[in-house]
Amino acid sequence: MKKILLIILLIVSCSKSEYIEDVNDTPRNFLPLVISQNTTLTPDINWILQGRTIVTDGATLTIEPGTVIKGKGGSGTDASCLLIARGAKINAVGTVDKPIIFTSIADSTGLEVSNRGLWGGLLVLGKAPGSFKGDVSEYQIEGIPAEETNGLYGGSDPADNSGTINYVSIRHGGTSIGEDNEINGLTLGGVGTGTTITNVEVIGNQDDGIEFFGGTVNASNLLVWGQGDDGLDIDQSYAGTISNAIIIANSTSDHGLEIDGPEGSMNDSFKLENITLIGDGTAGNGEYADFRKGALGSVNNLYAYGFQVGKDFELDAEADSASFEAGTLTFSNIEIVIPDGSSLTGGDLFNDKSDTPNAMFEDAKNLDGETFGKGVTKETSSVGADRSAFSWTFANYKEAIRE
Repeated sequence: MKKILLIILLIVSCSKSEYIEDVNDTPRNFLPLVISQNTTLTPDINWILQGRTIVTDGATLTIEPGTVIKGKGGSGTDASCLLIARGAKINAVGTVDKPIIFTSIADSTGLEVSNRGLWGGLLVLGKAPGSFKGDVSEYQIEGIPAEETNGLYGGSDPADNSGTINYVSIRHGGTSIGEDNEINGLTLGGVGTGTTITNVEVIGNQDDGIEFFGGTVNASNLLVWGQGDDGLDIDQSYAGTISNAIIIANSTSDHGLEIDGPEGSMNDSFKLENITLIGDGTAGNGEYADFRKGALGSVNNLYAYGFQVGKDFELDAEADSASFEAGTLTFSNIEIVIPDGSSLTGGDLFNDKSDTPNAMFEDAKNLDGETFGKGVTKETSSVGADRSAFSWTFANYKEAIRE
């Protein structure tokens, strides 16, 4: 009878949904570091990332609605993260009522947005092209050591399919593996248009919220709250459309948007549409946006409020001023609740920092007879994100989407 009771107790213990700290008797909720065959994660237990977990070429990781994945702590090459390699797929499809949650092992009773860098993040890599230094066809993603070849992204297939991410919340990540080499909340490297990315929130990430390295994937209904660096970051001639996004900055945040241009000879353009940038009035370094390295693309229907006086939309240098003048970097329907002491003219809110600033950019009230940027009140704003898409988010529950 004692032996039977002992067996029953062991079965009950190993089926509990909470994390069991016992590396000598690895519980079934520890994910392996390599997933090389089709695998499904179910919501009946909390799954644990022990370190850098890689889904390899040919395998599909399916995550059911309501599933929670928790990353163990650690820094450097020991940082926990989930990496979807080129040729692999992730099908993480939550619902409004049952989103999929990635968070820290420390998140058992709820953490604040100020709790950052407690684990790594989610990285998805594909075979779509990017503009890379030296015009190479592939590149190593930041946040993953160079010796890990599964960290390569890029290729020649703009329609590449890395799976589906829908109703996913990513919280408290962004740990560093080295100087200026942090992991973003969601990293997308060379991800193609065959991939579906919509309804994603990133909360309290140490580095950027969501970063696009090349690729062509379209993404919609994105929310980033309380990032330690930039909200949305674009690099290497990302050529997709980002639509309906909210960035909520706080005292640790840098830019709402940081947009870089090509690094090689391939020049392709992004589209940003229906974006809302929210400051809390205390962001010491919180700028609206920075366009750098010859950025190419368009920003349309953007609404911003709550930022401190002296913060700006910035053309970083000569290459960006040239893109604006050539019409390869465009802005339309920018509405700002102007902080007291700021102006839409004279290089204040719209600031060309090149050696020969473009007066048309620095006078946002009128650009070739069309409205470029204008000051509004919260009552008269008419552009920006559709907030109803974010009712499911933890940020909405915490009332972070401030009016």
